[in-house]
This record gives sequence, C-alpha cells and structure tokens, in this order.
Amino acid sequence: MSHLWQRFVLAAALVFGLALGVAATVFGYSNTNTVTIGFSVYRLSGVPLWSVAIVPLVLVLAAGTLYHWWNGLHHFTEHMRHRRRVKELEAELTSLKSRLDELLEMPGHAETSSPPIAEAIVAPVETIEPGPLPAEPVVASNGDDKPAKKGRKRLTEPEMETVAVATDSSSEETEPRVETPPGP
Repeated sequence: MSHLWQRFVLAAALVFGLALGVAATVFGYSNTNTVTIGFSVYRLSGVPLWSVAIVPLVLVLAAGTLYHWWNGLHHFTEHMRHRRRVKELEAELTSLKSRLDELLEMPGHAETSSPPIAEAIVAPVETIEPGPLPAEPVVASNGDDKPAKKGRKRLTEPEMETVAVATDSSSEETEPRVETPPGP
C-alpha cells in the first residue's frame, strides 16, 4: 500500500473506533435495566442490558487487536531475519570476490595506487628485444576452427582477362591464352 493510503486507513480506523466508543457509552447510559441470561444449565441474573451488547464487542475488538499486533511482530521478526541473512550473503560475496581476485592475481577493488592498466601492459620500446619472427602468423580465433572467409569482389573486364592469363600461364602450354567474355 502507498504511504498516504495507509495513513488514510489508520485515520479512518481511529475515527470509527472513537464513534464506536461514543455509541457504546450512550447505549450503556441509556439502557440501565437488568436482564437474566441463561445458557443451558448456567443462569446469570441481574446483568445490566448494556453489558450484553458491549462486552462481546469489546472482547472481539481486543482479540482482533492482539492478533494484529502478533501478526505484525511475526512480520517484523521475519524481516529482521531476512535482513540478517542478506548481510551474511553480502559478506560472503565480498569474501568470494576477494578470493577470486587473489586467485586470478588481479588487483583489489580498493587499491587505487596501482598503475594504470595501459602502462602495465605496454612496455617501453627500449626494453623490447628483437627476436626471430614466427614461421606462421598466429591468428586468434574465438573458438571457431574454420578459416575466415574473405569477402568477394566483383571483377571488371580487364581484371577478368588478367586473372584468366595468370591461370592459363601455369598450364603446360608455352603461349599464354587470353579469354574474352562472350559478347552480345
């Protein structure tokens, strides 16, 4: 419920309770006669008439109030138990993060005196030693064993002739042959 609606309900309950109290007082002072109440074997004589209506009403209201308070206390204790559990889980998460940082040899989150990452990774040019180059270039793949496909490009007519000449020159013929595309 919203805060304003809850305040309205509480104010309405207060006004209703005050009106009920005023009505019970007026009823009690205007009904002073006595009555005899009988329950099977039990008999009560000389009971004021106002108590016949007011006492059960007061007992029901008192029982409802006690139940409401007990229920509120239960909700409060559950809230506090959950709050304590959340704090325990947050502390456990913090310790797990710190252990993971140690395991991965990463700087802690609270360390601000560590050098910037770019300075730590990039070495000065003077400290790089020339060494033999690898025979095959190392290609980083993202788990894909298939070679990367090159994009196709539409060839123009002079390029097509050059490609045809280059492929035919590798054959056993001594004379290069130039193929021209069929015309209209």
